[in-house]
Amino acid sequence: MANEMTIKEKLMHIQHELKAPKNLRNNFGGYNYRNAESILEALKPLLVKYGATVAITDEVVEVGEYHPRIYVKATATIYDNNGLMTVSAYAREAETKKGMDDAQITGATSSYARKYALNGLFLLDDTQDVDTEAYQKAERSAQSAPKAQANKTTPKPKAKPQEAPQAV
Repeated sequence: MANEMTIKEKLMHIQHELKAPKNLRNNFGGYNYRNAESILEALKPLLVKYGATVAITDEVVEVGEYHPRIYVKATATIYDNNGLMTVSAYAREAETKKGMDDAQITGATSSYARKYALNGLFLLDDTQDVDTEAYQKAERSAQSAPKAQANKTTPKPKAKPQEAPQAV
């Protein structure tokens, strides 16, 4: 049955069935995320099921005439014997990144661009839709949560008891 499908039909089924949860945690930023490797791990069984293959390529491009910047253009392609479909995503290299050499900066930028090319091809969303009821409920809950008081009043020290006037 999978062999009779067009590449568009295979992609539609894979998009529908693919579950790539945000299973990684950035404790510093306080958020969950997924990376390209997580997406590919979830994708591979579906590619076998539907008889398709995915390839990801990178191209380093310079953008801008007066102040050119270096971008990595990642292209994710799904194909079978009958056709292909592609999506590209760009990520800009930082000019410097503390603790990274040039190759590491390019590698990190490539990973980021690849993830977003895969997100685009397989309709994975990395953002919370602000129009959903769940998002609105979470926002209301966050707004009604008790907040730390910046100008917290501290109790005044009790006045020293004064001696009662003595009768003379």
